[in-house]
Amino acid sequence: MKIKDVGNGHLPWVHRVTRRALLGIAFAISLLLIASASPAAQDANPFAGDAKAAKAGESQFRANCAFCHGLGARGGGRGPDLTRAQKRHGKTDAELFQTINDGIPGTAMPQNGTTGQGVGMTAEEIWQVITYIHSVEKKSSALPAGDAAHGDKLFHGSAGCFTCHMVSGKGGRLGPDLTNIATARSTESLVDSVRNPSRHLATGLIENTKEFPQEYETVTVVTADGQTFTGVSLNEDNFSLQMMDTQQQIHLYEKDKLKSFKKTRESLMPAYDEKTLPDQDLHDLLAYLLEVSAK
Repeated sequence: MKIKDVGNGHLPWVHRVTRRALLGIAFAISLLLIASASPAAQDANPFAGDAKAAKAGESQFRANCAFCHGLGARGGGRGPDLTRAQKRHGKTDAELFQTINDGIPGTAMPQNGTTGQGVGMTAEEIWQVITYIHSVEKKSSALPAGDAAHGDKLFHGSAGCFTCHMVSGKGGRLGPDLTNIATARSTESLVDSVRNPSRHLATGLIENTKEFPQEYETVTVVTADGQTFTGVSLNEDNFSLQMMDTQQQIHLYEKDKLKSFKKTRESLMPAYDEKTLPDQDLHDLLAYLLEVSAK
């Protein structure tokens, strides 16, 4: 079959379609080439060891990451301590880039630029943040020497941690789950939480709609029929309160129907001084929690 020219200087329609297809392929190839040359696609950090890049990364970290990971990247309740050389999500720089850019589903780590905190980062700025993180990593472990096996016995025995705290799906619910706490918080922060639990209350429920996460504040309510319950606040708004009492029973109250309602930042967790929990026993507990977190 002979294809006729359509006139007016145009190519036959078959030729036009072929040309469009070729142009589309060429455009797709050019996009791939651009992507392969972009900082995001690199396996190696282009700013590795660059002090100026680390300084720029610190500014980006403060604007976009410190809300969850704390100033100095030492952990801030929502996010883990990033000064540890060993990281749960990201053993290589390329993996760290992916974690920062794409987030971690099922956790509080969002995609880059999708929250109300920070302004989002370019690929170059993410690499600078990674450079900054490496600049503040501890070159050697600051963890105290401890006996994890003895710490396990303390946790589930005489120290009483197991009564209120859960590890690997087993234990109490009155306090926060400690399964990943040793990688999420610095050693200094954990020691302070044991010795002075009321200084910085633990983070509880986290909701994307809240600027700050719920904390384990102590609440005491007296119901309309005169019953008194003390426990921790799980969730609260202007009209209602959800709490867990010391028997680990959950209650939901409408505030206007309570006889009284009192909230305090005095933690229900007792302060473990050196007489109650000697330093070596505390180090053993931390060693046990680190072992659990590393699994």
